[in-house]
Amino acid sequence: MQNAEEQEDAPGTMSFWEHLDELRSRLFKMILFFLLGAACAWVFKEELLSIMTRPFVEGWGSQENGPSLHFAAPAALFMAYVKLAVLGGFVLSLPFQLYQLWAFIAPGLYAKEKKFALPFVISSTVLFATGGFFGWKVVFPVAFDFLLGMQRDQFSNGLQVEATVMVNEYLQFVIRALLAFGAVFEIPVVVFFLSVAGVLHHRHLIRFARYFVVIAFVVSAVITPPDPLSQLLMAGPLCFLYVLSIGIAYIFGRKNLPVATDS
Repeated sequence: MQNAEEQEDAPGTMSFWEHLDELRSRLFKMILFFLLGAACAWVFKEELLSIMTRPFVEGWGSQENGPSLHFAAPAALFMAYVKLAVLGGFVLSLPFQLYQLWAFIAPGLYAKEKKFALPFVISSTVLFATGGFFGWKVVFPVAFDFLLGMQRDQFSNGLQVEATVMVNEYLQFVIRALLAFGAVFEIPVVVFFLSVAGVLHHRHLIRFARYFVVIAFVVSAVITPPDPLSQLLMAGPLCFLYVLSIGIAYIFGRKNLPVATDS
């Protein structure tokens, strides 16, 4: 028979319809927070475009013509601003989205696990923002300097190759890369919860480390532009985060978790 402390710590139970009502309520709040964030981002859409294009301007260098973005259809610039508003809504509402996600799964957790709600929200938000900022501040300037620098070359017959960058394609590339940087920086959070749940052990991560290095460079090659320096700037932090995750798994993981030995 469970004692009073064990019963208090046990996870709660909800019926299927209660779960459904809870899910509907959480989804409504998540959509509401997102729309509010997107509305705020729309108000500052020009400022956001200026921020997002700063690495592009820096990478343009001292060309004869100044940096510029183009749009081919009348509504193209409007759709570009919509993309910025969607990105802004996602980023601004991320802490609220993460809290709603945690609140939805919290009834099925033990009391000692529910106390991780605030650290989960804060750490996930900070790591995502750090990943996005790292890509924008460190990787993008190097990448654009390399890519846009190709237009400086002039052929022997006098042909000049110049970049005509479309605003929608530019934002699509940058937003996809920013989200990817933010997502991969969440590795320590994912490892933490898998360790607490008893799914991962730090020795699992140590054994998998050599494979992760290869995966890190493959992921970097997919996410970043095709120049070695950008890939290295992405793969390096990924490997560092993996080492950090090993330490997190060692500290917070279950000590008696069985680990398969090499044959």
